[in-house]
This record gives sequence, structure tokens and C-alpha cells, in this order.
Amino acid sequence: MDILVMGAGVGGLAVARVLLAAGHRVRVYERAAEWRTGGAALMIFSNGAAVLHDLGVSLDDVGGRVDRIDAMTAGGRLRVSMDIAHAAAHHGFETRAVSRRDLMELLADGLPGDLVQYGKACQDVTQDHDRVTATFADGSTATGDLLIGADGHHSAVRHRLWGDAGVRPATFGTWQGLSPIDIELTRTHRHLMITGREGACGLIPAGKGMLQWWFDVPWSPGDRRPDAPLAELRRRFGHWASPVPEVLAAATEADLTFFGHHWRKVGPVWGKGRVTLLGDAAHIMPPTLGQGANQTLEDVWVLGRELARDGDPAVRLRAYEKARYPHISLVSRMAKRNPANWRIPPLLGRLIPETSQTAMLARYSNRLTARSR
Repeated sequence: MDILVMGAGVGGLAVARVLLAAGHRVRVYERAAEWRTGGAALMIFSNGAAVLHDLGVSLDDVGGRVDRIDAMTAGGRLRVSMDIAHAAAHHGFETRAVSRRDLMELLADGLPGDLVQYGKACQDVTQDHDRVTATFADGSTATGDLLIGADGHHSAVRHRLWGDAGVRPATFGTWQGLSPIDIELTRTHRHLMITGREGACGLIPAGKGMLQWWFDVPWSPGDRRPDAPLAELRRRFGHWASPVPEVLAAATEADLTFFGHHWRKVGPVWGKGRVTLLGDAAHIMPPTLGQGANQTLEDVWVLGRELARDGDPAVRLRAYEKARYPHISLVSRMAKRNPANWRIPPLLGRLIPETSQTAMLARYSNRLTARSR
């Protein structure tokens, strides 16, 4: 088949790898004027790593391995601990913090050099019983057998299909950075998740002396950004227990980027006819669980399997959406609650098994629970 993909991010490149390997013709269109590799680090859990393995992508030489996630109080007490190494042993794939740049380069490796057309902002999608056409802002068009909207948070394809009435801002936004911060934590395989009344902080070793760090703060779309955000973060979080003050002391304004959290209820049907959605275009959610990139890769894996089956392609797209719905709807509902609200009392946290994440990853995943075909 001739398949059009809108968006050249993680989802767009990953689905292109799957579809090209299956013998389809694939054309990818990206609204940005050039290749984008910005962003901080992504948590690739066992489910996402399993899909990448199937795509021929190895994370062995990039990022930092995460063996444990410790949820802490702002004062430094342990709330609950998760044994991520146990999940790796059980499922066969490590969890790693990987920079978006590294992941994008790995996904692009081996793809045709002319696969992506840049500066192509999709404005409209039309279809008949056997073809679908994308119209771009420059007046050009592209026609194929199927169209996949992998065009992210502000998806033009989703807007054309469903509008944006269901997209709602969450109550928090994130300031984040990925930078060389020379503290003991950076040299470990331990991810800290710290919550208090002021918000939340995450600290994740990302390999080669790099630390992924972020702070969640109350936010609404109309809020004015602070002129000196780092000073504001130091004022809000600087009294928290070590190593938060050390991270804030070592950070610079140049390290900081901001994004507001949004959420949209996931429905059982994402597309229409010969059009479907993938990744953030299909299921916008806060990054609470660190499953954003992983669920995008899960989409890619299931879509590839469904399109490998015989039958009407439009029927196969609905089967893909149906297969993903139970898993992604669970993740989306859980992610709706910001981690700043997850202030589990330490006494209660002791009752939660350290290996609980192993079972939860299976509940999140089509790939880890799939039977061989």
C-alpha cells in the first residue's frame, strides 16, 4: 500500500520503519522546516524497549539504565520504592533514560534520506472509498491508500477528524532540563520522584554524566511565564531536601524548557475510514507515568501487526484502535492525576510491593502480553 504519515517525530519515524519493512510505500510529511532533535530525555520502560527491539533499534549504548524509582517526600523521607530491575528481568528489557536526540537518530538510522518532506503543514484531509488526500499549507497535495496522523499534541489530522473540543489543560506544567550535573545521583541507576505541597521534582540519571531533571508547578494556559524561571524554581523548591538544592544550584536558565500538560479522554475509535491517529495525536496526557513515548511505540507495534493481516485496510485500522483502547485508556486515566497529588504517606507506601511496577507494565502494554501469531 501507499501510506502517508503526518509527523516526523518518534511515532512518525517508528511507524515508517515498520511499514517500510513490510514492503509498503511510505511518505512522511513534517510541518517543521527542518529536522528537529530538541527536547530532554525520555523514559523508555520495558514495553517501549521491547518494541524498539522489534524495530531493530538497540538502546545498549545510549542513555542511562534505571533500576529503581524511589518516591520521596520533600523532606527526604521514602514514600514508596519500585524495583525496576525486577521488571527488566521479568520482561527481558531494561528501562533507560534516553535523550530525544539519541532516540530520533536511532529511529532514523537506515531510513531513506528522502523519506521526510519538511515544511509540509497539513491543513485538510479528505477521502473516498479507496483513497485519502492530504492538503498542505503551501497548496500541494498528497494522495495514498491510508493516512496516519502522527503529528503530535497539536495534531491537524485529529482536528480535521474530531475537532479539539475534548482537549483540556491539566492543572500543572513542567520546567525541565537535561544537563551535566555532578552529584552522586547522576552516577547511579536510581530515579528520584519527589513530591510536596509546592509541586513535584523528578531526577533521572541519563548516562555520560547527564541528569534529566524536571519540576512540576501549578499552571493554566493564561499564566504569564516568569522572567527568571530558575530563580522562581529556586524560591519554590530550594528548601527541599538534598539533592534538590544542589541540582537547582548547578542548573542554568539556558537548560530550561517549559511545556503545559493537557489531557483528552481516549475514545474507542480514533480515526475514520482510511485515516487513523497515533501517539500524542490520539492520546494526549500529562507525562505523569513516563509512558508517552512508550505508548506511542505500542501504537506503532499494534498498527504494524494489524496492517500485516489480510482484509479491508479501513477495517484493520479500526482493529488497531480497538486493540489499543484498553491499555491506553488505563494509562491515560492514571496519568491524568499529576504526581504532585501522589503524596502517599510513607507508612502506607511500605504496604505497596516493590515489584508492583512489573505487573503494571504488563497492564499498560500490548507488546509484553501478546501471544505469538
